Amino acid sequence: MLLAIDIGNTNITLGVWHGDWQQHWRLQTNPTRTADEYGLLLKGLLRDANLAAINGVIITSVVPTLTQTLTEVSQHYLGCRPLIVTSTLDLGLDIQVDAPEAVGADRLVNCVAAYHLFPGPSIIIDMGTATKLDVVSARREFLGGVIAPGLRLAADALASRAAKLSHVALEAPPAAIGRNTVHAMQSGLILGYVCLIEGMVARLRAEHPDREQPIHILGTGGLIDLIAPHTAVIDHIDPWLTLTGLRLIYERVRG
Repeated sequence: MLLAIDIGNTNITLGVWHGDWQQHWRLQTNPTRTADEYGLLLKGLLRDANLAAINGVIITSVVPTLTQTLTEVSQHYLGCRPLIVTSTLDLGLDIQVDAPEAVGADRLVNCVAAYHLFPGPSIIIDMGTATKLDVVSARREFLGGVIAPGLRLAADALASRAAKLSHVALEAPPAAIGRNTVHAMQSGLILGYVCLIEGMVARLRAEHPDREQPIHILGTGGLIDLIAPHTAVIDHIDPWLTLTGLRLIYERVRG
């Protein structure tokens, strides 16, 4: 069985693959938690799901301190030396950007999964701590993309920096014209991010070298479900896209 781990700034997403996905979990990212704490938590999750026979681990991470922590967990609690995803790994992806080593590994993993699921040009929208749009060509090239503040990050900043504004539920308002402060903020956040996504997808389509071909638009990330119902621009939603990419990379590198 393969354990795939995606360490993000807000959540750690895990999945166990054995012919298909046996189980998924989403944990809160906590850099202060020790390897022993994560190890005991992971062992408990695996035991409760009757998935103790892990013989492979792959990790993608944007939190360097937790990369080391989860590496220790993998070695000490599972007896596996994990495969860590970097831009220098054989991903089966041609990385056509100025500094490949500076690209978040999760972005590359998403592109690997997108090309496998929908061979050809694509744009991947990943809504998490940051909102990212990444572009893949028909020739399996990662061409770059867009990084914007995440939806929840924007909501927190608005509430914390404006004296008369407070936190609101992240849900769509009844109409774009907010008739009270709560609805006005929800319009700016939810519908504002819909406009951001639609506008950026239009610009990326216009610049895409394969714009004469159909371009698949994929959505993923913990916050994608807040936006997807309010736009027709997203063709496919896959909350576990990153885990699929990790599984494909592990099979490519380790067989």
